[in-house]
Amino acid sequence: MTNDKPRILIVDDEESLVETLSVLLGHEGFDVLSAVSGAEAIEKLENDLDVVLTDIRMPKVSGIDVLAQARAKKPDVPVVLMTAQASLQSAIQAVNQGAFYYVQKPFTNDELLAILRKAADFGRVRAENRTLKREIRKRDRRAQVRPIGKCRSFVEALEVAQTVAPTESTVLIQGESGTGKEVLARYIHELSDRSENSFLSINCGALPESLLESELFGHVKGSFTGAVKDKEGLFVAANGGTLFLDEVGEMVPATQVRLLHVLQQHEVIPVGATEPVQVNVRIVAATNADLDEKIRQGSFRSDLFYRLNVIAIHLPPLRERRDDIPLLAENFLERFAGVRGAKPKRLDDSALQVLLEYEWPGNVRELENALERAVAMTTGDVIAREVLPKRVTEPEPVPLVSEAMPANPPLEVIERAYIEWVLRSEGGNKTRAAEVLGIDPSTLYRKLARFESEA
Repeated sequence: MTNDKPRILIVDDEESLVETLSVLLGHEGFDVLSAVSGAEAIEKLENDLDVVLTDIRMPKVSGIDVLAQARAKKPDVPVVLMTAQASLQSAIQAVNQGAFYYVQKPFTNDELLAILRKAADFGRVRAENRTLKREIRKRDRRAQVRPIGKCRSFVEALEVAQTVAPTESTVLIQGESGTGKEVLARYIHELSDRSENSFLSINCGALPESLLESELFGHVKGSFTGAVKDKEGLFVAANGGTLFLDEVGEMVPATQVRLLHVLQQHEVIPVGATEPVQVNVRIVAATNADLDEKIRQGSFRSDLFYRLNVIAIHLPPLRERRDDIPLLAENFLERFAGVRGAKPKRLDDSALQVLLEYEWPGNVRELENALERAVAMTTGDVIAREVLPKRVTEPEPVPLVSEAMPANPPLEVIERAYIEWVLRSEGGNKTRAAEVLGIDPSTLYRKLARFESEA
């Protein structure tokens, strides 16, 4: 109930009856609101209510109309109908349409009170059940999207996400491709007060500039060739929810300006339009690029970076969280089995050892891909080493630097060699190596990824 007293809305076009019932129900412990027309009653449905008591026969807006509006606006609030003999059939039909009950005029005070108290109790239980079911669904969704891992650096990232999720702060997730940035973004959304609304995502590096702007901000009919009708952009579609901008570092400067305007003014201007549209969207952005370097190069705006980088979360690569590989593998195998309605397959010791030793340049996404292939290639219950992809079982070593050093090596080669030496000195621990080098771990990860791609 809305408070200690059940709140009831009394509706009848006979003012004297409304006054009489208001006094009666007020004395009997109800918090009373009243309306002397169906139109007035519909307006008062915006209040917190526990019961609606309405006459059926009223001019212009009938009690059946009030019932329909109450069912649409307040589905948990029971509606009791008052009816004379002439409209008894209408009352019976209304009960079939969702009214809680009807009481036939003339009625006794005790008869009316018994029905209204039962209605108030019924509405309270129904509202509590609906809230409980919503919380169960929310809990189940959170469990389904919760990132998996026990590695210290990963757990620290998860703790930051859990701390900031209930806030409205913009989050920037950094990490290599395939580390689970979108999974973490969805987890943040599910832990937030926006979880009942939309979570939408877009890869900013996968679309050309003109199409990306149209997808993000929308467009009006005739704004460009092919714009045959108005289009709602993702900012509007995600209103009240969360928008995940993946690979935000790939945005061209013009689109960055438009995004900055949205973050500052909380409004979008569709392509070809002149009037802004107010939006209420939380932004979670992600990148595997070195935004600091892009800022120095002039390809990424520093003011946008500071708007996005309110809360920074770094996801470590899978090779830095090898203890999580068995957990992730088990989760993937259970999920694949669930899709097929079968018993989960398991890895034999040699297959698991291969997974633990591989470097996983594609991170969690590559592990998922490798296990999905292995499941498809395995007829029994146990996955053997031989069915894993060859790139995993027989990886080619990729040195960071060439064995043959030129007489006067360029600065980049010296940098590579020094980073490799520090890594070896620290036993391959990149977090400690970054401290020795005096750089942020995310910068070290990106440098190593670039070295490998250029090798």
